[in-house]
Amino acid sequence: MKAPAAPTKAPPHDPPHAAALEVLRRVFGYDAFRGEQGEIIAHLVGAGDALVLMPTGGGKSLCYQVPSLLREGCGIVVSPLIALMHDQVAALRQAGVRAAALNSTLSARDARAVEAALLAGELDLLYVAPERAVTPGFLELLDRARIALIAIDEAHCVSQWGHDFRPEYLQLATLHERFPDAPRIALTATADPLTRQEIVERLALRDARVFVASFDRPNIRYTIVDRNDPRAQLLRFIGDGHRGHCGIVYCLSRRKVDDTAAWLLENGVRALPYHAGMDAAARTRNQSRFQSEEGIVIVATIAFGMGIDKPDVRFVAHFDLPKSVEGYYQETGRAGRDGLAADAWMAYGLADVVQQRRLIEASDADDAYKRVSSAKLDALLGLCETAGCRRVRLLAYFGQASVPCGNCDNCLHPPQTWDATEAARMALSAIFRTGQRFGVVHLIDVLRGKDTERVRRWNHAALGVFGVGAGTDEHTWRSVFRQLIALGYVRIEHGAHGALQLDESSREVLRGERAVQLRSDVRAKGSARRGARRRSGAGSGAASGAVDPGQLDARDAELLEKLKSWRSGQSREQSVPAYVVLHDATLVEIARTRPGHADALAGVAGIGARKLERYGEELLEIVRTAT
Repeated sequence: MKAPAAPTKAPPHDPPHAAALEVLRRVFGYDAFRGEQGEIIAHLVGAGDALVLMPTGGGKSLCYQVPSLLREGCGIVVSPLIALMHDQVAALRQAGVRAAALNSTLSARDARAVEAALLAGELDLLYVAPERAVTPGFLELLDRARIALIAIDEAHCVSQWGHDFRPEYLQLATLHERFPDAPRIALTATADPLTRQEIVERLALRDARVFVASFDRPNIRYTIVDRNDPRAQLLRFIGDGHRGHCGIVYCLSRRKVDDTAAWLLENGVRALPYHAGMDAAARTRNQSRFQSEEGIVIVATIAFGMGIDKPDVRFVAHFDLPKSVEGYYQETGRAGRDGLAADAWMAYGLADVVQQRRLIEASDADDAYKRVSSAKLDALLGLCETAGCRRVRLLAYFGQASVPCGNCDNCLHPPQTWDATEAARMALSAIFRTGQRFGVVHLIDVLRGKDTERVRRWNHAALGVFGVGAGTDEHTWRSVFRQLIALGYVRIEHGAHGALQLDESSREVLRGERAVQLRSDVRAKGSARRGARRRSGAGSGAASGAVDPGQLDARDAELLEKLKSWRSGQSREQSVPAYVVLHDATLVEIARTRPGHADALAGVAGIGARKLERYGEELLEIVRTAT
C-alpha cells in the first residue's frame, strides 16, 4: 500500500480548533465548518462520545474524518455497504489521506496488506462492514492496533422500528466493551425520537453528547402529485427540468423497475434498472455506470441507495409510496448532496395506501411492530395530503419547528380547499350501506350510479346512496376516499381485498356534527429551475454561495463543459467516479471565477493541497485557453 508523500496528522501542539481548521483547509479544501461540525470534531478529539443527527449532504463524514487525522492512531469506520466504502476510500486517497477498506471484495493477499498497514501505523482511516467488525479475528487485529476513534455510520440500522434495520448492527456495542478508551461517534440522517432512543440504548451511548443539526435540505424542492397517468407524469417531470440530468426513480416492485426503465429508455431517457432479482454482474455494472457516467437515471427498488455517495443527483422520483416519513426523507436526501438545486417528486394514489396496508398486515412481524408501521404510514399520508408547506410538515415529524419554505409545490402553487362535508357523508354512508366489504372502485360505482355486473350481483342499485354522487367525477371521489383514509375516518380492512371500513371517529361526520375540509387536487405544474439557498461551510459537496449551473452565462457554461470533459477523462483513467475527482460544485465555481493562478485556484472550495498539486496546472491551462 502506498502512503501519502506527506504526513496528515496535525502537529500535537496546535490548539484543537486551529488544528481542525488547518486539516479542513489543507486536506479537504474548505475554509470553514458548517453548523456544529467544529464542535462535534472538538468533542471527539477530546475523547468524548457523540450521537450525530445530520441530513444527507450535511457533512457527516467530516465529523469523524477530521478527528481521525488529529488523533493518534487509525479511525475505524463501520459502514454498511461496500459501494460506499469504495467511494469514501477513493475520495480520501484523492485528498492525500491514508485510507483503506476491509471487505469481501479483497483477495486474501490484499486483505493481509491492509491489516499490515494498520498494524504499522500507516492508515488514518479503515472502513469495515458491521459483520466483519465484530468477528473474533478483526477484534484481535484491533487489539494490536492503535485506534483513534470508532465511527458507526448509518446508525439508524440498529433500530428494529426503522426502515433499514440490519440485525448485525445489534452486536456493535461489543466494540465499546472491548475498546472503552476509544471515543465513538454514531451518525445518521434519519431518526425520529423512538429510533434515536433505540440507537442510544443498543449502542451503549447513554453518556454520549447528542448533536442534532437541522433536518432541512433547503436546496430540495418537494412535490407530491395525485397519480393520474403516472408514466406520462414522470416523463413530463423529467422533461420539464431534468433532461440529461442524473436521477433516481424508486419503484416498489422489481417488475415495475424493469418495465419503467425500459419505457424511459424508449422515450429518450438514459435509464438503467437496479434490483436484487437481477444478475449480480448486471446489477454491479448498472450501479457503476450510474456512479461514473453523466446523465444516467437509475430505476430501482429501495435496495439501491444507502451506499450511494454521488453528490450530483439532481432528482429523486417516487413512482410508489414509501413506507414511512423516514424512508421518504432518507431516499429524497440522495438528491442534491452537492447543495445545488434538486427535486424530490412523487406520484401518489389510493392504490398505494391499500398496497402498503396489505404489506404491513401480511408481514410476519408481531402486533407491536405492525402498530408502529401503521402509525408511520399514517404520518406519511399526512405529509402527502397536507394543504400546507410540505417542508414544515416533514421537519415537524423530526421535532423541528419551521416556517413555510417557498420551495415546495404547496408553497409555490397553494392548493385550494373545499367544504367536503356532504361528499364525506356520502362516501362514509356508501361504505356503511354496502356492509363495509368493498373497495374504493365499487364504492365509486355505487355513488355515481353505474350499472356494473357487481352492482347488479349485490343489488346495490336499490340502496339509497346509489347515484347520489353522480355529479362528481371519479377522480374527485378517489381524492375524497384517499383523504378520508389519511384523516383517520376510514381504515383499510386487513384482508387481501382492501375493503374500506369505518373508524369510530366517522360517526360525528355521519351525524353532521363535524365539518370536513379537503384539499382540491391540482394537476402538477412544471418545475421551474431556480437557484438554491445554501448554508455556509464545509460538507460533502458545495461551498458557501454555490451557484446553480443554470445560472452561468453562455461563456462560463461552455468552460464548465470543458472542465467536465477533462474530469471524465480523469475518471476513466483512474477508474473512479467523476465526482471523486472533483464535485460539480467545484467545477462550477472554477468556471464562474476563472482563477488565473495557483493561489486563486486554492481558494475554490473542494481544492485541497493534494488536488491542487495533482490537477492544478491542467485546470489552470483549461481556464487560460477558454474563450
